[in-house]
Amino acid sequence: MPEGDTVWRTARNLHRALAGEPLVRSDLRVPQLATVDLTGRRVTEVVPRGKHLLTRVEGGLTLHSHLGMDGAWRIYDPGERWHGGPQHQIRAVLANAAHSAVGYRLPALDLLRTADESAVVGHLGPDLLAPGWSRDDQEEAVRRLLGDPARTVAEAVLDQRNLAGVGNVYKSELCFMLRLSPWLPVAELPSAERLVALARKLLDVNKARTTRITTADQRIDHRLWVYGRAGRPCRRCGTPIRAADQGPAGQERPTYWCPRCQPGTEPTPTTD
Repeated sequence: MPEGDTVWRTARNLHRALAGEPLVRSDLRVPQLATVDLTGRRVTEVVPRGKHLLTRVEGGLTLHSHLGMDGAWRIYDPGERWHGGPQHQIRAVLANAAHSAVGYRLPALDLLRTADESAVVGHLGPDLLAPGWSRDDQEEAVRRLLGDPARTVAEAVLDQRNLAGVGNVYKSELCFMLRLSPWLPVAELPSAERLVALARKLLDVNKARTTRITTADQRIDHRLWVYGRAGRPCRRCGTPIRAADQGPAGQERPTYWCPRCQPGTEPTPTTD
């Protein structure tokens, strides 16, 4: 599932493959960009912003993409068979003489002026993987998290307008590691500063890995504390992990937690 760490790694791979070279192929397969041709323009850089990707090209243009739930950019060498999905799932192809970058199942693809990038990412909170992360970023993230005191911690931390990069996996893992009920109101959060710091740490240590780990145990099936483990024993206390949908109607996402390690008000559990 693409989260901030996945997007950071994708941006790094795209930058390495495309930056500094002119495009010899540009194929944007969405209706609004069907007539756009970036061929001949040099890619200057590819940067992540939370869960968003910004591919900047000569002429002051930016190709903005978002991976959504299952989108991906794949890099291929000349003559290599593309294997990221069927042809009808391809939304973008950018190629130079050495590599082809193919975007599959991208729910968002826009071309805009680089000067106007705020139109697509300006609403985001501080980026947890920003190279220039500062105390001001930390304080702003805390301020945004605490902005709606009645909101649950899990919903607040998942909201990209508060802090950019946390997805559904980290949402559940963070709450468990801090022993917080996911349904705890933000007003009762013991330390928003600690939550933001841990979120940044987890994303940072995982950004260069192909496998996400929050337990420090690299063995298969031991890498996460609670996510995806409904009905299985808690790694701390042995109590069966629970799962329930959480979030506004129509935007519900599964949340996983241990009722003993994370006591508090609970909804009716669902199956994994």
